[in-house]
Amino acid sequence: MANFDIIFLGGGPAGYVGAIRASQLGLTVGVIEREGLGGTCVLWGCIPAKALLESSHIANRLKHAAEFGVKVGDITLDYGVAMKRSRDVSTKNSKGVEFLFKKNKVTWIKGTGVIGAGKTVKVTTADGKSETHTATKALVIGTGSRVKGLPQAGLELNKTTVISSDEALLLESAPKTLAVVGAGAVGCEFADVFNAFGTKVAVIEVMPRILPLEDEDSSAEVARSFKKRGIDVIAGAKLSGTKIGKDSVTLTVEAAGKTQELVVEKVLVAAGRAANIENIGLKEAGVQLTDRGFIKVNNLLETTAKGVYAIGDVAGPPMLAHKGEREGIIVAEIIAGQHHHPINYGNIPNCTYCHPEVASIGLTEAQCKEKKLEYKVGKFPFSANGRARTAGETEGFVKIIRGAKYGEILGAHLVGPHVTEMIHELLVARENEYTVEEIDLAIHAHPTLSEAVAEAVLDSMGKMIHA
Repeated sequence: MANFDIIFLGGGPAGYVGAIRASQLGLTVGVIEREGLGGTCVLWGCIPAKALLESSHIANRLKHAAEFGVKVGDITLDYGVAMKRSRDVSTKNSKGVEFLFKKNKVTWIKGTGVIGAGKTVKVTTADGKSETHTATKALVIGTGSRVKGLPQAGLELNKTTVISSDEALLLESAPKTLAVVGAGAVGCEFADVFNAFGTKVAVIEVMPRILPLEDEDSSAEVARSFKKRGIDVIAGAKLSGTKIGKDSVTLTVEAAGKTQELVVEKVLVAAGRAANIENIGLKEAGVQLTDRGFIKVNNLLETTAKGVYAIGDVAGPPMLAHKGEREGIIVAEIIAGQHHHPINYGNIPNCTYCHPEVASIGLTEAQCKEKKLEYKVGKFPFSANGRARTAGETEGFVKIIRGAKYGEILGAHLVGPHVTEMIHELLVARENEYTVEEIDLAIHAHPTLSEAVAEAVLDSMGKMIHA
């Protein structure tokens, strides 16, 4: 049995970042993690998926290499090689977290933990032993989330014909045909990957448009790009029938007043995630849940059990790694008695890494209308941006929504090359309450993609130059 100032249950982005910050603040820290450090993001989500998206980007760029004066021979696509590279990237990232733990004197307890009385955790270690550890100051739950199927639509995950993103990351070859059910960030990213590797892909979304949480203009732009690349986009859809065979799945899809039957080799279910709250002793510890199945926390991220905190996916949406990381830092500072800056949950960026990329912060135009806000829109297309033209990547735009009276940034919506990097200029501006006039005062280098931000700002003021 060992005592720590803080024990983190879960070593994903929320847990491992919180653990390192707590150690920096002079606390003794233990992290209970059964798999590998880095959690879903490093092992089964963000990192391996983005590695595959890099492969898909190269595959698509090579198809147009001749336009740049680069002639290549026959292109051979091998998803298995791309998959193995993505696994290698994940492993290296996980090993990197191990190194950071050693550097910061954080103890990794390899095993599965169950919360007991008095901020204790009973651990079944990787080698089958049982041990108990106690947190003298606080226990932090960061057990993350997992993929889920759609049993109500007859799509229980079976790891062969009906798969999740986890199984997609381990396929040795790309299927000939694939239906992606769910067109949020994960669904659109995997549709992009498999399309690039020669799979005939259909994307099915129950909502009226793909990427339904994004601004309507962003959804429409990605849908146009997908259709141009041969991805079948079916929005406003209902699955009215499912037949799962040994080597195929037959889906009956109703949309736009028509019914069609899709026969595909595999179905990838990308319809959300479920918090990992089972069998970890929450009820016994007095930790209550919300109606939506997340752990209930207050504004200090403390649960209904004193001295027990929750961070990351289990503490509720948005279920994003960077949100969890910041919660990990904040909770470490709270427990250490440090001053902390409250999290601005209204200014957390959303990023989708398909091609074209999508990034956004703040309100959509529809939300501004719903709130009856007075606003103006500025928009600039990448087709008019010099750097985008040189790269041959001219799809998309930058869209700024500003307050009509004061010029504050209500929302920003970007679609196009590298916009997941570009969003941070607007994120910093919005966090610090800069107006569009103040963004305009910053001279943007030429030629850069970021000039599209400057031009969209100008357009919102009625002063756009280059379009």
